[in-house]
Amino acid sequence: MEIKNTVFLVQTDTTVGLLSKNAKRLAFIKKRDGKKLFIKSVATFKELKKEVRIPDNFKKTVRRKKRTTFIYPNKKALRVVKKSSHQAFLRRFGWMYSTSANKTGCGFDFSWIKDRVDIIIFDRKKFSQKTPSQLYKLRDKKIKRIR
Repeated sequence: MEIKNTVFLVQTDTTVGLLSKNAKRLAFIKKRDGKKLFIKSVATFKELKKEVRIPDNFKKTVRRKKRTTFIYPNKKALRVVKKSSHQAFLRRFGWMYSTSANKTGCGFDFSWIKDRVDIIIFDRKKFSQKTPSQLYKLRDKKIKRIR
C-alpha cells in the first residue's frame, strides 16, 4: 500500500481526524466538494516554512498559538501540531492533509467511517469528537478570526 494514497483514522490533538497525502480521497470519503481545500497539518515549523511565508507582524502569534490553523496570504491553510502523540505520528510523514472524520455536516460515527479508511490508529485515548482547531486568516497587517 502506498503511503501517498493511504487514509488514516486518528485521534488528533483536537478531534477525530482523517489524514492523508491524497486530498481527492479525503474529499471522496467525506462526500465533500473537491474544490474546497483541506488543512495541511505539519509537525514542525521547518515544514511550515516550506509552504508559506509568515507575515512579520504575526510570527510570534503563529509560534505561540496552540490548536490553531492559519490561512496565509497565499491562501494555504496550515496548522503546526505541537507536543502530542499526533505530532509524533505526523513527524513520520512531514505533513498530511487533515479533516474531521465525519460525513460533511454530520457528527462522528465510527460505524460509518471504519470501512472507508485504510488504517485505523488506536492509542491509549479513545476516539472522541472535540472542538476543532481555531481558524484565523492572516493578511500582511490584519488578522481575522474565521472560527
